[in-house]
Amino acid sequence: MTTWTAAALLDEIAGIGRNEDGSYSRFCFRPDEVALREWFVAKATELALTIVTDMNANIWAWWGMPGPEAVLTGSHLDSVPGGGAYDGPLGVVSSLVAVAKMKEAGVEPSKPFAVVAMADEEGARFGMPCLGSRLASGKLSKDDARRLVARDGQSLPDAWREAGLDPDLIEPDDVLLDASCFIELHVEQGRGLADLGHPVAIATAVRPHGRWRAEFTGQGNHAGTTLIPDRHDPVIPVAETILASREAAEREGCVTTVGRINVEPGGTNVIASTTTMWLDCRAEDPDTVTKVVEEIQKISAEAADKQGCQVVWARESWTDRTAFDDDLRHRMLQVLGEETPQLSTGAGHDAATLAATMPTGMLFVRNPTGASHCPAESASDEDCEAGAEALRAVLEELVK
Repeated sequence: MTTWTAAALLDEIAGIGRNEDGSYSRFCFRPDEVALREWFVAKATELALTIVTDMNANIWAWWGMPGPEAVLTGSHLDSVPGGGAYDGPLGVVSSLVAVAKMKEAGVEPSKPFAVVAMADEEGARFGMPCLGSRLASGKLSKDDARRLVARDGQSLPDAWREAGLDPDLIEPDDVLLDASCFIELHVEQGRGLADLGHPVAIATAVRPHGRWRAEFTGQGNHAGTTLIPDRHDPVIPVAETILASREAAEREGCVTTVGRINVEPGGTNVIASTTTMWLDCRAEDPDTVTKVVEEIQKISAEAADKQGCQVVWARESWTDRTAFDDDLRHRMLQVLGEETPQLSTGAGHDAATLAATMPTGMLFVRNPTGASHCPAESASDEDCEAGAEALRAVLEELVK
């Protein structure tokens, strides 16, 4: 077998789901993401791994027989709208490269071992981040999952059936629940490593973060004939809410983002009847997130009332501060060297979702731009190989 590299495998999928501006839009069970899933199955089969797709839409590639106390690694293949080339796929290809390296070296795992491609980690399709790992770990119930509707209007049960899965069989995965650990490699989504002189870091924690939906209801009307004093335009309180969220973030030292807005009915010459916005808020501690979101909600209600509108808020997801397993982190540090940087992150990951279920750990690969969820996201070929090698060393230690 020709020696695999992370860069070479990324090149193989570089054209799948690529937009004209160089970004990527790969959404769960849409054609481009399905093509990536098929590619993953083909590459894992080349490594003589056994493929199992669970009813939670996660793909497992087993080295040997599935069983309890398994060592798991992997990441995701989907992307945000307009995402980068590395977020998700780098972890998947690095896991495949690590397996190839271990096989070439004659390693024989003494524990069950699998590479897992998790479903809809970004939540871009169904609005639920880490969908596959939440379902597999029991953090999201089948009933709640069945109520999810994709942005394109397709229900989750219909999407599952279209993909050949039975939504009635969605349930926590016993093999995952009995696993000994999960290690996820990911491109760093920030500049923590950029100036430290190291290509790889060990993650310490994921900061708390959540997503909220706010629906502002006003009165649709004619843009040319309705006088300003007579308007109940829900776009106005949305604008005030967005500005308030930025000001609150700057004041409290956290980050808030409104990256998605729906205006209905969406006519250029029509005053909107309903405007929906989504708020993302992240901070070092959950109390700060709570304080900021409550302040934003209060301001939004006042702004809506001023315009004769109403607003209703709903929390769509929440992830508390998640510290990665100390024992596993120290073990990774022993393998990679005490000088390896350790960093927390504001980005959510499947490893954080699974941290309450089993010991989990993460490796970050240097991103010189610090940009992510956009085309500027990057990592050098050399750093990608350093990451794959670090992952191999950690996994080889864990499967002994």
